Amino acid sequence: MSRQPIHVIGGGLAGSEAAWQIASAGAPVVLHEMRPERGTDAHKTDGLAELVCSNSFRSDDHESNAVGQLHWEMRQLGSLIMAKGDAHQVPAGGALAVDRDGFSAAVTAALEAHPLVSIERREVAGLPPADWSSVIVATGPLTSPALAESVLALTGENELAFFDAIAPIVYRDSVDMDVAWFQSRYDKAGPGGTGADYLNCPMDKEQYEAFVDALIAGDKTDFKEWEANTPYFDGCLPIEVMAERGRETLRHGPMKPMGLTNPRDPLVKSHAVVQLRQDNALGTLFNMVGFQTKLKYGDQARILRLIPGLENAEFARLGGLHRNTYLNAPKVLDSQLRLKAEPRLRFAGQITGCEGYVESAAVGLMAGRMAAAEWHGRPVSLTPVETAMGALINHITGGHIVTIDEGPRSFQPMNINFGLFPPIGTALRNETGKRMRGPEKALARKRALTARAKQVMANWMGGAPEAAF
Repeated sequence: MSRQPIHVIGGGLAGSEAAWQIASAGAPVVLHEMRPERGTDAHKTDGLAELVCSNSFRSDDHESNAVGQLHWEMRQLGSLIMAKGDAHQVPAGGALAVDRDGFSAAVTAALEAHPLVSIERREVAGLPPADWSSVIVATGPLTSPALAESVLALTGENELAFFDAIAPIVYRDSVDMDVAWFQSRYDKAGPGGTGADYLNCPMDKEQYEAFVDALIAGDKTDFKEWEANTPYFDGCLPIEVMAERGRETLRHGPMKPMGLTNPRDPLVKSHAVVQLRQDNALGTLFNMVGFQTKLKYGDQARILRLIPGLENAEFARLGGLHRNTYLNAPKVLDSQLRLKAEPRLRFAGQITGCEGYVESAAVGLMAGRMAAAEWHGRPVSLTPVETAMGALINHITGGHIVTIDEGPRSFQPMNINFGLFPPIGTALRNETGKRMRGPEKALARKRALTARAKQVMANWMGGAPEAAF
């Protein structure tokens, strides 16, 4: 095998994780990050693994939640992203949320300190040089146009795109605590949490209806002509788009009141509740959960201040909107995340069509391990589809059926979920021997899937040391 380094393009979560896995496996790696030489519409710093939207890695429940199982698997495989996320967690109920600045600084410091990692701060415009024999493209949804066009020219595909919106961040001391209260939904305590980790702002029916009216009437970001037909990713819809889909959509989505009780009036159920989650270790910043928006700044601040408790809110960052791109991965990538048209190029992160911080990092983790195995001349061992990682990569590379009739947008970004796991073959029964039904069956199914995933992952790691290093 060539002794040339492996090149990773992109210093986000996927690229940072890929570089760490390669270096941890004993192979040299060059990590290319174009910031600060060239910025993006979403990034604010030049730190590696910057979190540009939420600061949440979502549920850390590894027994009954698919993303929690993915957390568990990544920790077993020495994930840098999970290690630094754990080290910089902030209270968030049942979720793992992090201090975004501390987390990014820690990831950056770890990679800068590793003797096998070199970091180059410049844009890789167009295709990587031909003498780079092994490359991981982890440029994310904000891939520079020159590189995106070059890669897509190899595939014969048109780029696929969707809009991704950013939630606002509020200064904690500007929230009216005579109205808002601290509580996690159903008082659930998570990693580093107490069961009272979210700020909750209640609305009665009249306030909710007025808020929905304001959202629908608000001044939104205009589309450019070339963006007009770009679809939204359903997992990250702007609040005003949800409001336009039906007046009850928000109160059954990010503003649902279930599991929350206003201590000032416990007998009266709120019609809707806006939740804010701690965004930094100091507890001075809180982000508005599920409140991605494309409202223009003037109307955005005015409308958000209609929320009880936020009448005098000051914003550290208002919401925004950016256009994301991803490959038609099932068609153009092989099972090892390599571009079929040019196998020296691997892809990782959101550009592959996975969605979410943790999912992006997980695909980066596996891409890094695959590239390192090749560098050492070892066979590449794929994660079994029964694991969260294997299920996610299977969806990206072959789990989605592509037909001519479906058209170019048939493949959509996907978060990890139990629907990607192979089903449990046996009927689930309770202690009395009766078949489970309803919520009991749903919970048992989730726990059976995660238990199976853990066992399969343990067997894979034990039987594939070349993959586990």
